[in-house]
Amino acid sequence: MASTQHVGFVLVHGGRHGGWAWRDVASRLRALGHPTYTPTLTGLGERAHLLRPEIGLETHVNDLVGVFEYEDLSDVVLVAHSYGGMPVAGAMQKVFDRVRTVVWVDAHLPREGESIFELIGEERAAQMKKMAAENGEGWYVPTSDASWWGLSDPDQIAWVNSKTTPQPMRTYLDRIGPTDRAWSHPGTMIECTPSRLPAVEVARQRARAESDPHFHRRLVDACHEPMLTHPDELTALLVEATGQTVQSPRRPV
Repeated sequence: MASTQHVGFVLVHGGRHGGWAWRDVASRLRALGHPTYTPTLTGLGERAHLLRPEIGLETHVNDLVGVFEYEDLSDVVLVAHSYGGMPVAGAMQKVFDRVRTVVWVDAHLPREGESIFELIGEERAAQMKKMAAENGEGWYVPTSDASWWGLSDPDQIAWVNSKTTPQPMRTYLDRIGPTDRAWSHPGTMIECTPSRLPAVEVARQRARAESDPHFHRRLVDACHEPMLTHPDELTALLVEATGQTVQSPRRPV
């Protein structure tokens, strides 16, 4: 294993976001000596020019596998936020032996055969499908005001609104393949309070933390965007996952 001082991080963003969302956390991790990668999934962020109906969940899984292969990554901490848990769970089937631990930041941790729309429930899925039908040509989910994710600071809302991009519907509709590696690999759930995850998902991740000695639960008093609102606290929790600690308030559970 690499020394904890120089363990790398791969930070995977959530839906309609991009690698830009990790800017503040990534800069802090790099300042601590951790090589840090913030890939943007196909069709989103600075790759929005690639947006097309054919982009699905498997496209994003392959994006992450490619990062590991072309950057020759090993013994890294893989971090998923929100929707990012879907491609991370899929990619783990191929890159598990290159990952030290997985951190799920208010992130979906699906079982085989589940889709985002199934996980979030009929009401939220119907709302997003309506958004796509009315303002997304029927095949993409348009952007939302950043308050959708719980942000309240006007400057942060304005900045996020300037960066978010539409996301293909297929990424929400596609059912994921096997995810047993994600469920058996050492990891940590970072639960935002209140969480944007469906109650059933929070409950099963909590249950895993109670029964699996290699899976931990941490809380952060933040909206669904802790990398923007609480970068110091989140950075401390990510570093903790490497086996180190830094001086920052946190609440272990």
